[in-house]
Amino acid sequence: MSFPDITPDISARAPKLRGRLSANAPLAPYTWFRVGGPAQVLFSPADEDDLAYFLAALAEETPVNVIGLGSNLIARDGGVPGVVVRLGGKGFGQVEVLPDHRVRAGAAVPDMKMARAAAEAGVAGLEFYRGIPGAIGGALRMNAGAHGGETTDVLIEARGIDRRGNLRTYDHVDMGFSYRHCGVADDVIFTSALLQGRADDPLAINAEMDRITAAREASQPIREKTGGSTFANPKPQSAWKVIDAAGCRGLVVGDAQVSEMHCNFLINRGAASAADIEGLGEEVRRRVREHSGVELRWEIRRLGTFLKPTSSIV
Repeated sequence: MSFPDITPDISARAPKLRGRLSANAPLAPYTWFRVGGPAQVLFSPADEDDLAYFLAALAEETPVNVIGLGSNLIARDGGVPGVVVRLGGKGFGQVEVLPDHRVRAGAAVPDMKMARAAAEAGVAGLEFYRGIPGAIGGALRMNAGAHGGETTDVLIEARGIDRRGNLRTYDHVDMGFSYRHCGVADDVIFTSALLQGRADDPLAINAEMDRITAAREASQPIREKTGGSTFANPKPQSAWKVIDAAGCRGLVVGDAQVSEMHCNFLINRGAASAADIEGLGEEVRRRVREHSGVELRWEIRRLGTFLKPTSSIV
């Protein structure tokens, strides 16, 4: 499918734009599931100022979504109307270690890269990011955490740009963190984070990151086309336990499957559609609800127009 090309109108509104606009750009290559339709417009801003200029000039009625590494994202088969902003490494991919064991990282910096940079500088307390397959912007938006740590534990402040193009700074209280959630308005695009660590021996920090890496490789299907953890843990229970108890391990829709290794992961076995993956997730939610009364909440973002799956459940 394709959308009407609105890039000429955007260029007319923002003649000094320095970033790249692409009409009807496929999103599948930018997601770990490797599925989905096009973005009506894909915009890669040159830097923070370029993004602010773009948002201020954009027609108010034009929808805007943002993606990072695409690790926890289903881009639906019907495509995403409006603009999808993708923050790239050139303008948003810098990591800087500051005095007092602080680290500033751009929103496009992979969590693992930031953790490694901190370790090399002898900054501890950020090792848990080694186990999160995403970027800093996503970590801010969903209070990402793993292996006993969460973003709320280490964040000092975040920078972002609102839908009107205003650059804003949010301190820890402003972020309104809760479990896998941030209270900042959805239309704010985060651009960087300032994180607080502590001093430690780089060898000890790297040893902890090695432990996290080994635990991840032993328990998660990280070499598959997957979106990471699919559902938030329905505390005090674990999502994988209620999914397993409902008999969903290995469940298949089309070429999408509940991982045999870790059943809170959905995988694309090669030819799944976005509808197959989302339909499988909804079937898991239904079976868990019927079995235990637990309502699973999606942790993976789903963007765009949903098309019903044509595949049956196996």
